[in-house]
Amino acid sequence: MIRHPAVAGAFYPAEAGILRETVAALVPASVPEAAGEIPKALIVPHAGWIYSGGVAGAAYARLRPLAGVVRRVVLLGPVHRVPVRGLALPEADVFATPLGEVPVDAEARRLLAPLPQVVVDGAAHELEHALEVQLPFLQSVLSDFTLVPLAVGDASVAEVAEVLEILWGGSETLIVVSSDLSHYLPYAAAEARDRDTVERILRGELLASHEQACGALPIDGLLAAARRHRLTPKLLARCNSGDTAGDRRRVVGYAAIEFAEPAD
Repeated sequence: MIRHPAVAGAFYPAEAGILRETVAALVPASVPEAAGEIPKALIVPHAGWIYSGGVAGAAYARLRPLAGVVRRVVLLGPVHRVPVRGLALPEADVFATPLGEVPVDAEARRLLAPLPQVVVDGAAHELEHALEVQLPFLQSVLSDFTLVPLAVGDASVAEVAEVLEILWGGSETLIVVSSDLSHYLPYAAAEARDRDTVERILRGELLASHEQACGALPIDGLLAAARRHRLTPKLLARCNSGDTAGDRRRVVGYAAIEFAEPAD
């Protein structure tokens, strides 16, 4: 079964050539490498690329040195359209974008099958944009990889963290959490709230509300796992839609945050 793109042509370009050019423009060709740091996890926004693509690109540029290393991407994001209890895997075996197909990781399915909080729900993925908009970036900066797409609904922080722990792996596994920050506040209010949210994340403090980030739950699960594994968070970029292509009277906030582990 194939999960076909639902928001190509709306959130990002639908034509493969234009899509490649757009990714190339959004993802810096080179970024300064932090000495001794290896990206293990990223928080990236999931709005239309005209709004948040530059922030996402700052995070994905950090993966260029890992193109031959990362072989599995655990991708989590909040559900926007179909409620679900727990974390939902898709029915599909493959996720498609205009740049090609990405197989869903069969071994991850097997590892997660015993967990009561993990369900299979095709409807939760069918129209969901939060995961889909990350795929062209991943396809452009990585080599061959498998995908563990998890649409996160009603679950506890401990349930999300347990899933991440089971899939943690080594350098072959990358974790990506898809989340925007505040929604529809005036520009100045959004700036203040988003600054506070990012500072909380950088301190490793769990978020208190989805008003801080629509993906607060997967972010909190990542923070819990990152604490156990002693990852170091770092802000890579932040802005809101009022800085890019939106009305400053009602903005959505975006941030790119990297969680790095020391090199061996």
